[in-house]
Amino acid sequence: MSAVVTVDPATGRRLAEYPTFSDADVDAALDAAAAAQAGWAALPFADRAAVLRRAAALLREDVDELALLVTREMGKPLAESRAEVEKCATACDYYAEHAAAVLADEPVDAAADRSWIGYEPVGVVLAVMPWNFPLWQVLRFAAPALLAGNAALLKHSPNTTGCALAVQRLFAAAGAPAGLFTALVVAEPDVPAVTTRLIGDPRIGAVTITGSERAGRAVGAAAGDAIKKSVLELGGSDPFVVLADADLPRVAHLAARGRFLNAGQSCISPKRLVVDAAVAAEFTRLLVAEVEALTVGDPTAPGTDVGPMARADLLEGVHRQVEASVAAGARLLTGGRRLEGPGTFYAPTVLADVRPGMPAHDEEVFGPVAAVLAVDGDEEAVRVANDTRFGLGASVWTADPERGIGVARRIRSGAAFVNAIVASDVRMPFGGTRASGYGRELAAAGIREFVNVRTWWVLDEPAATAPASE
Repeated sequence: MSAVVTVDPATGRRLAEYPTFSDADVDAALDAAAAAQAGWAALPFADRAAVLRRAAALLREDVDELALLVTREMGKPLAESRAEVEKCATACDYYAEHAAAVLADEPVDAAADRSWIGYEPVGVVLAVMPWNFPLWQVLRFAAPALLAGNAALLKHSPNTTGCALAVQRLFAAAGAPAGLFTALVVAEPDVPAVTTRLIGDPRIGAVTITGSERAGRAVGAAAGDAIKKSVLELGGSDPFVVLADADLPRVAHLAARGRFLNAGQSCISPKRLVVDAAVAAEFTRLLVAEVEALTVGDPTAPGTDVGPMARADLLEGVHRQVEASVAAGARLLTGGRRLEGPGTFYAPTVLADVRPGMPAHDEEVFGPVAAVLAVDGDEEAVRVANDTRFGLGASVWTADPERGIGVARRIRSGAAFVNAIVASDVRMPFGGTRASGYGRELAAAGIREFVNVRTWWVLDEPAATAPASE
């Protein structure tokens, strides 16, 4: 039997080994999920919400253990891991409080004696989730999917298998029925076939993925072929637009903090810093100073700002993008190298004079690299911000919020932030457009992705005549 091995990216040391599922194991998990879902969906909202509230309490009780697991498996600083656990608890509490109202029957004043819109579970939701926020990515789909009355199967990234199994234990300890939430441990070469087979099973009602464009295309194609609902949250190359009137010291500080959070391994971190040419030189000077002041090192140590990248292959890919951008004419202002010693540490990097045709401009750089692009005024800022196939988030920085809103309205994205770093919030829908995917997570929109919207039309006496056709 094959196994998945997890490794601490800060040290390169082996953490744990997990046996992988056979086809029979996967089938058994799906059988159990389908069986559990029927009884779970029949429970009142209050009973399902109670399980989520207990999950939130357990997350807060076990924050130290869970945060250390996240840090050990994928390398983010411990303070960031603790914040991630708390965010997961907040999501459980939010849906426990609001799901019943969001999914309540909606009466409609129609020609029927009684008519309403109902929201009903789709069955089993299959989720394919990434390693960069290994608990948050899971809970932000699982909390609404379960509250809506569904069961869930999770195919997590192999390097965060411990986190996947921790979530499974969390829901079991919170009182979820056996089989309602199962983490599938799948050998990497088997993932495409297993995922496609599951999507094709009639008991799978929807599929959600957070990941790369490539993975999203594969999952979306399989879901389309099976005529299944899908939610794709894919890559991003978010513009961080700095207008000429912005508070440069403050904005440079926030740019550095936002870009290098989680070692730059976030789909919504500000990857392209689009700066008015009138202030580009000063902003860049301030940015480099902020970046060089970041503390890179042991993610479990207090005061560490930037930990290792999650895997060696990811580091090598980012380094190739940096080298290719420099070869094409970008200026390397700081960083641009792997740090010596154990672990997968990459020096926080700033590139200037970035232009179309360079990987730092055209591709998502999923690591600690900031790309500065100078532009001539607001109109060019909008054009450059839109010069990407992605459309996840965008931020605009200015002393005049109304001006910022006007600029942001012309940028294509799933989220627009003015004078704030793009972030997810359980109270607001989250998702992208164009190559960043479709569908929404979080808030009311997120839970309604995992239901069948059903029309109800009731006559208390049979109709005297047949209705008109469509």
